[in-house]
Amino acid sequence: MPASKTNDVEAIDVLEPSCRQTAAHALTIVRDGVITGEGPTTKGRVHFSRELDADDAAWCARILTAAAVANEPVSRAEAQALFEISDAATERSDNGRFDDLLAKAVAHHAASESGLPVPPRSVALSPDTEIESWAPMKASGVDTEVLEWIASQMRSKRCINRKLMAMVATFVGVAALPLSQLPNVFDIGM
Repeated sequence: MPASKTNDVEAIDVLEPSCRQTAAHALTIVRDGVITGEGPTTKGRVHFSRELDADDAAWCARILTAAAVANEPVSRAEAQALFEISDAATERSDNGRFDDLLAKAVAHHAASESGLPVPPRSVALSPDTEIESWAPMKASGVDTEVLEWIASQMRSKRCINRKLMAMVATFVGVAALPLSQLPNVFDIGM
């Protein structure tokens, strides 16, 4: 096998997770490709730095739904890596697929960390599955620490993920927080 083919196969092997930790690492490789426009996830195509395209979103989905992690809840490290990818991308050309994936992955993490049942990743993260069909739709039962972590990830972000903001607002519920704490959940300039 030619050296270039060997390198491509090795790169793809690195992106095939064996556990949640290696999935999180693989997502950081996608992030690096988004930042630089180079690397194993951008091979063979034109990719501008700081752009997130449909192929990048497909890489993230492929990593998150790999057989080795299919029945595991999304980990904090995986969710963190997705937030980093979102932060790195100043341009989007993925028709909203990444934002959908991010919101669903974060909801999957939040629900599982709170001890709530979650469907397999292939169901929960599918673009054909509505998040409302499985994610908790109220604050009761959702761990406060997890909500605080999600809110901290969303503060002062360039790209606003409306689906994720709606989910967090639903989790938290306006009635669940004193009005004075609401600006701490979202940086709304108060």
